[in-house]
Amino acid sequence: MTATLTFEHLKTQVSAGEVDTVLVCFVDMQGRLMGKRFHAGHFVAGAWEETHCCNYLLATDLEMGTPDGYASTSWERGYGDYVMKPDLATLRPVPWLEGTVMVMCDILDHHTHEEVPHAPRAMLKAQVNRLKAMGYEAMCATELEFFLFEKSFDEIRKNGFRDLEPISGYNEDYHILQTTKEEHVMRPIRNHLWDAGIPVENSKGEAETGQEELNIKYAPAMDTAEYHSIAKNAVKEIAWQHGHAATFLPKWHHDKVGSSSHVHQSLWKDGAPAFYDGSDPLGMSDVMKSYLAGLLKYAPDYTYFMAPYINSYKRFIKGTFAPTRIIWSVDNRTAGFRLCGDGTKAIRVECRIPGSDMNPYLVMAGMLAAGIAGIEERLELRPAATGDVYQGDTGMIPGDLGAALGALRGSAMLRAAMGDEVVDHYARAAEVEIEEFARVVTDWEVARGFERA
Repeated sequence: MTATLTFEHLKTQVSAGEVDTVLVCFVDMQGRLMGKRFHAGHFVAGAWEETHCCNYLLATDLEMGTPDGYASTSWERGYGDYVMKPDLATLRPVPWLEGTVMVMCDILDHHTHEEVPHAPRAMLKAQVNRLKAMGYEAMCATELEFFLFEKSFDEIRKNGFRDLEPISGYNEDYHILQTTKEEHVMRPIRNHLWDAGIPVENSKGEAETGQEELNIKYAPAMDTAEYHSIAKNAVKEIAWQHGHAATFLPKWHHDKVGSSSHVHQSLWKDGAPAFYDGSDPLGMSDVMKSYLAGLLKYAPDYTYFMAPYINSYKRFIKGTFAPTRIIWSVDNRTAGFRLCGDGTKAIRVECRIPGSDMNPYLVMAGMLAAGIAGIEERLELRPAATGDVYQGDTGMIPGDLGAALGALRGSAMLRAAMGDEVVDHYARAAEVEIEEFARVVTDWEVARGFERA
């Protein structure tokens, strides 16, 4: 695996003509890479210090619109600049793009040069720092699930996103023959990401036609969010290079299972797993029990970060391996929270609620805040559920975006952990999504009621 680049190494590569382009990027509210392409000579000569972007980029939607109602920016305030401050520790090659490297940026206020609090990177960094002050390091991993399609993005778009054909014709979960037929896409994804310094472990077929899963090694939370964001972008770009489309939409068809992005997490202290206690029947330390209790208690509060769109909630269906209840169980894939590695030092929590459309910075920030609250409040963990936990009378995951918005807006825990400005900013983002959907007439409505209504 190629290590990330030093700035001195980059300057050498630029002088030798090996690198001519630097992608200067940040992650927006939707989890996408945004930024600029710099000529490498100009970047190393001075642009490495800072560049600028319009502040609407952290107050927009998937369509790149300029919705009203944000306190941070508006037409009245003139849509000014943010500072993009490259973090040179994140320099890395981009092997699937010729002569290109990438650097990630922090987003700063143009006047104060303080980090913009609702920037996803700043939000996760704040919770990581809270844990650091408590003596802990957050370790996480995310699973990326997505669908590959026969046709390209442009072909599908020009056909109105109709008659979508996945790259395979049958369930390919762990299926070697079918995934061999997809290696012209998946092999370069694995290898290019590895050469970009991202510790890819494996890929596999998932439980649907054309569905893939990519797994990346456990790492500190900030690194994991960066790995996830870059990998998601790479999957789309590499699929496009080979004439295919890849989607991270959680539920692209009502007859197909959805795509998730499970998040594994644990805390470490002084280089050792703080979640492990060999004297406990399951190997769970008291810290882990309180942390998990916090995840459970406050799950509705941060559900918006795990499921940020109308479509996100179409995935939560009984019997599809997507959870419906806020409950924990031991190695049980019907639960919202699964205990993995019980009895070993690899013990951890897998949250199975997030969909493939989640922004990893926001999700991990919300989860860490909830876990911290659990530790601070010394919450007691209720007993693990057993059997089919689609059944029962435990709390349900918010059933739609409106319910998640209400929980987010009313969360005293998140307001204390992140600040009113941040919570109100993302509450407005949820409102925008609901408002946009409410004004659209869907194909389903027309087909159902055109003649019969």
